Amino acid sequence: MAAASHLVRFGIQTPQQNGSWPEMVALWQELDTLGFDSAWVFDHFLPIFSDPTGPCLEGWTALSALAMVTHRVRIGVMVTGNTYRHPAVLAKMATTLDIVSNGRLNLGLGAGWFALEHQTFGLPFPAVGERLQRLDEALTMIRRLWSEDRVTFTGRHYQLHDALLNPRPIQQPHPPVVVGANGEQVALRIVAQHANMWNAFGSPDVFRHKIAILAEHCRKIGRDPDTIEKSVLIQMMLTDDPEVKRRTLEQESWGMLVGTPSDIRQQIAAYVAAGVTHIIISLAAPYDMATLRRFVTEVIPAFR
Repeated sequence: MAAASHLVRFGIQTPQQNGSWPEMVALWQELDTLGFDSAWVFDHFLPIFSDPTGPCLEGWTALSALAMVTHRVRIGVMVTGNTYRHPAVLAKMATTLDIVSNGRLNLGLGAGWFALEHQTFGLPFPAVGERLQRLDEALTMIRRLWSEDRVTFTGRHYQLHDALLNPRPIQQPHPPVVVGANGEQVALRIVAQHANMWNAFGSPDVFRHKIAILAEHCRKIGRDPDTIEKSVLIQMMLTDDPEVKRRTLEQESWGMLVGTPSDIRQQIAAYVAAGVTHIIISLAAPYDMATLRRFVTEVIPAFR
């Protein structure tokens, strides 16, 4: 296994769709004791990749409540859609939650992608180029609000007039910024410019390719690419049944942890060798706690 530039960390994402609130609270309370490094909700108003008329709780509100039933694990939204909230409002929300959680917040932000939500709720959904411009401006604004006494900003899409942020976050100079992005020419340049952590999807080979491109963006602005933690959001099927493993592998196409604990350890090692050091498992409701506990006891210790 190649030496990692960051400690290998493990997280869980629990999209707050098609499940019950008591189940999610119970899961997060247990996550806090199992040794996971991070726990995340998502930022959607309608269920994704399923019936969009199903139940779905709002992410930042849910995260605030979950912060109060956890004490150790770092928390965040994987990732916030920039198109849903004005960046200055988001900066205020994030600061509040950093204080509420006693300095455990990671701020995740992306350009936004789910067209149906925008159509349903009457939210503007510009072309991808403009969404990326807005993301770049938003990240610039938020970081300035966290670091400067008064901020005046005149961007193409956002403006601030002598704005202040009081109080400041507990974490200094600011909570870690996580940027969710896949595009190589523009999106990864934004990651290089702003992110403490980058999140994406894909196989180890995909990450190896994109990490090389990210490194080149970093080189152009004089930044050490090792200062950016690389994370993957991925689903998992932990099973001892070879037939279930075979069927699952036939159906998945963009990266998934599948098989026995030994299989999954090897698959994670491939991500680490490619440069990914934060493995975030996306769990759908209803939650299989027995499998999750098995992952904690039979997989995670190999990377500690």
